[in-house]
Amino acid sequence: MKAFRVFFTIMVMCASSLRGYACTGITLRTQSGNTIAARTIEWAGSDLESRYVVVPRGYSQRSYVPGGRKDGLLFTSRYGYIGLSVEREEYVVDGMNEEGLSAGLFYFPDYGGYERYDRLERDSTVCDLQLVPWILGHCSTVDDVVSAVSGVHVVSADERGSTVHWRFTDTSGRQVVLEIVGGKKIWHENALGVLTNSPDFGWHQKNLNNYANLYPGRATGLEIGGMHLRPFGGGGGFHGIPGDMTPPSRFVRAAFFLSAAPCLASSEETVMQAFHILNNFDLPIGVQTNMDVAVPDIPSATQWTIACDIQNRRIYFRTMYDSTIRCFDLKTTDFVKVKHVSRPLDAAKRQPVKFIRIQND
Repeated sequence: MKAFRVFFTIMVMCASSLRGYACTGITLRTQSGNTIAARTIEWAGSDLESRYVVVPRGYSQRSYVPGGRKDGLLFTSRYGYIGLSVEREEYVVDGMNEEGLSAGLFYFPDYGGYERYDRLERDSTVCDLQLVPWILGHCSTVDDVVSAVSGVHVVSADERGSTVHWRFTDTSGRQVVLEIVGGKKIWHENALGVLTNSPDFGWHQKNLNNYANLYPGRATGLEIGGMHLRPFGGGGGFHGIPGDMTPPSRFVRAAFFLSAAPCLASSEETVMQAFHILNNFDLPIGVQTNMDVAVPDIPSATQWTIACDIQNRRIYFRTMYDSTIRCFDLKTTDFVKVKHVSRPLDAAKRQPVKFIRIQND
């Protein structure tokens, strides 16, 4: 129970804004229409002790409910999946299943509102932190997701903690965002392919109108008072793009970076492009910590970055401890025979360094 208590301490800290939790999601497509759904996950308070989890077909688990009891929906995986978890192996917050459905959880503090937990409805109740694994094990398309979610009650794993919202992407390239506000499920089509945190998704889309002056490339010159004004360097068309760490600013940056990104031929090239774009959202330790608060002993607030190659069924990831990009190939995984696996993302919490030896003639 120690990890359980630690995790909910983190949730409560996040809700009270003592330290920031930030996630940035982007979606890229290849020239042939393949979809890459990528995102970062940040927590500046402590190591989230993330794991990778391999779930076979037929694996059963029960949802937690408020109070820390496993007393909610009992669900068995129709489809196998692989995902990355935080604090507990049950809390898979991003991943993909063998059908190519990708699902991810993003924090949504202060703006969401789930329905209250009713013990009489516990058999159809799933907690927010287990919605991703339930969906990955149960659904194959976005339409399936919308239908399935309509039949369950989504509640908070701990009512003191933050609310979340979710992103779902299928092999057609369709992506939707689910937000629960005032106990009501609200669906947004996400053709833009960007998601961060609060406020709500519709607000973020409207906020982009404040930056209609931005454009990629070199800024044009200007004659004023007999002077010829010219930009100092390339990229001047994006001068004034917000650079802080807040969700609205990250949403704007991600949207405009995607708008300027070339459409590449292969999925692997596009996956690498997604990692390069998300480099711009890595949060160094210290920037989200008040001056009078001790800085945690972790190398980065961006604890890991993941990219799901939907059509090719590959999951790529790297961590704050190891920037080497690692890959799971779901097509080579037999989800009938494979056993349930839960292991730390990093065997050693230290960035490997490769020395280059110079030979003397």
